[in-house]
Amino acid sequence: MMKYLFDSKEIINAGLFAITFVVYAENGLFFAFFLPGDYLLFLTGVFVGSGLLHYSIGTVLLYLFVAAVVGSLTGFVFGRYFGSTLEHRKDNWYFKRKHLEATKDLFDKYGSQALIISRFLPYIRTFAPILAGITKMNYPKYLLLNVAGAAIWVVSLVGGGYWFGIEFPWIINYVHYVILFFLFITTFTVIKGYFNMRKK
Repeated sequence: MMKYLFDSKEIINAGLFAITFVVYAENGLFFAFFLPGDYLLFLTGVFVGSGLLHYSIGTVLLYLFVAAVVGSLTGFVFGRYFGSTLEHRKDNWYFKRKHLEATKDLFDKYGSQALIISRFLPYIRTFAPILAGITKMNYPKYLLLNVAGAAIWVVSLVGGGYWFGIEFPWIINYVHYVILFFLFITTFTVIKGYFNMRKK
């Protein structure tokens, strides 16, 4: 697994369908919260821009946008009908209550806009649609925010990576630094959220 995450060739060889599945799972399946999201989108853009992933940027954006929307919709439906089981579930290797609590804090602070903001927050991105389902958010409103958030998230990260891949193709030789940068941001976000919860 670690080889897959840190070796650019492994990611390229996995192909667009594998990347699409990872994006789908990380956006809606609570036990998949640990999967890469942000840096996988960015690196996919880099690979397309540098010509190492042989798909058009339009095709990639469409696949990953649909995966993000359908993944979050899956989480919403799960939360709406089965979410109560998560609220009483004990911590284990595939579920951490702290992620659900951090998501609740985000909703308390930003309201429904949290669905868009959460797209850029690791772990919370996975639990936000589930919590929206638990609270039985109005479906048309949720769908609108889901589509908007997915579009902003996918286009900004994949598009940014695509631009880097075209303008600085040598960046492909420093993929591990890109991954470490995103992992640092992820770790910082989680630690900050943890201490904010401790203060409360």
